[in-house]
Amino acid sequence: RVCSGWTNRVSRTDRAKDHFCTALSVTKLVPQSIKSIEFIQDDGGVGSIKQTNFPKGSHFKYLKHKIDDLDADNLVCKYTLIEGDVLGDKLESISYEVKMEASGSGSGSGSVCKMTSHYHTKGEFVINEEDIKDGKDKALGLYKVVEEYLLANPNVYA
Repeated sequence: RVCSGWTNRVSRTDRAKDHFCTALSVTKLVPQSIKSIEFIQDDGGVGSIKQTNFPKGSHFKYLKHKIDDLDADNLVCKYTLIEGDVLGDKLESISYEVKMEASGSGSGSGSVCKMTSHYHTKGEFVINEEDIKDGKDKALGLYKVVEEYLLANPNVYA
């Protein structure tokens, strides 16, 4: 059952395609927060399962995401968190959609990142809004790291 979710639009100063490509390889940008990311099923395309491992001392040990849709031409990625201690005993899964769009004309005009999540709960459990806000804030923080990297390294995807 879908309990709740959020949608957020964030304007960025980096180019949409650069942000999309960098977000897919975020491990290098936050080594203190993410130990490793590895594909445990397939090679990164639709249907692949990706495991994110966190360092000792983190709140969580690992997460597994299934890639539901990956459209590099339209800069859209849909994926579902299917396993990990963050789900606890109350959540079945969390589905996400991330879409990058250019915010104007020209190659360096900036971008808009639209992120949507849906929390699928077990039974009749209703997730509280504070937990949703916490998850949203963490996701937005990660996208901010990507933006800062691209601003400091503008030619990385030139």
